[in-house]
Amino acid sequence: MAKDKRRNGNFDPTRVLTGSGAGQSRLSFPPNSVIYAQGSHADAMFYVESGHVKISNISPSGKEAVIAIREPGEFFGTRCLVGKRHASATALTACSVVRVTTPTLIRLLREEPDFAVTFATYLVQRSVGDQDNLVDHLTNPAEKRLARALLRLAGDANGESGYPLTIPTPINQGILANMIGTTRPRVSVFMNKFKRQGFIEYDRKGRVNVRKSLHNTLSPN
Repeated sequence: MAKDKRRNGNFDPTRVLTGSGAGQSRLSFPPNSVIYAQGSHADAMFYVESGHVKISNISPSGKEAVIAIREPGEFFGTRCLVGKRHASATALTACSVVRVTTPTLIRLLREEPDFAVTFATYLVQRSVGDQDNLVDHLTNPAEKRLARALLRLAGDANGESGYPLTIPTPINQGILANMIGTTRPRVSVFMNKFKRQGFIEYDRKGRVNVRKSLHNTLSPN
C-alpha cells in the first residue's frame, strides 16, 4: 500500500515526526529484533520510516498469533495512549522507526490539527480493518483467509489497484499460518495451489507477486 494512501489530504506525518527534538528519536533495528515486548509498559508510539514490523501476541499456551504487519507510513504502539502492551513488535526486516513518547504524542495531537486528523483517521481505518479481519476469521475457511491476507499484504484487499502487485517483503509460510490461524503445511498446500492456478508467482528475491485473479477465491462458493 503506497504511503500516500495513509495520509489525510496532502499532510505528511513526517512533517512533525522528525525523529529529533524533545520526546522523539530515530531508531534502527536489524531483522528479528524486538522493538517492544508484550506486557511491557506502553510509553511511546512508533512510526515506520522503512522496513516492516511484525505485531504478534503470544497466548498463555505459547501459541503465536500474528496480528498485523506494519509497513512504511504506518503507526504502531498506539496503545501508549491507554496502557500496557497487548502484543510484541518485532522487526521483520531491517527497519527505521521514529519513536514518540506518550507526552509528546499528546502534545502533537493538541497542537497540530492536521496531524491529529491524520492520526485519528488512521486509527479508524485500522479499527475497521481489524473488524473485517475478525469477521473473515470467523466466517471463512483457511484458504479464503490466506487469499485475503495475501491481498492485504500486497496493499489491495478490494481489487482496485493495478496488477500484478508485489508483497514488498518476503513473508515465510510460518508467519502466514500465524496470521490466519492454521498450520504451516496447510499454507504450503494453498500457496502451491494458488501458484498452479496462476494467482501468485515468486520473483527472484523470494517475494510473492499477486495477480488480480486471486480475488476469484473470495467469491462465494
